[in-house]
Amino acid sequence: MAYTQAHLDALEAALVKGEKRVTFGDKTVEYRSVDELQAAIAEVKRDLFEQAVDTGLWPGAPRQIRVTTGKGF
Repeated sequence: MAYTQAHLDALEAALVKGEKRVTFGDKTVEYRSVDELQAAIAEVKRDLFEQAVDTGLWPGAPRQIRVTTGKGF
């Protein structure tokens, strides 16, 4: 499932309010604990980061250019 920033905002708002129930659109999810809610937030953040890397909005791993020389350079 592709998450959006709105999903993340809804999860974080529920965490700030101390709620375990999150409603987004016509779906409602009730988490058993705050740890489970935090795990869901981490999953959504990870997915959003992966989407950003895949679309080029966030740079991937930096490139390394190595230059080696011998005598006479």
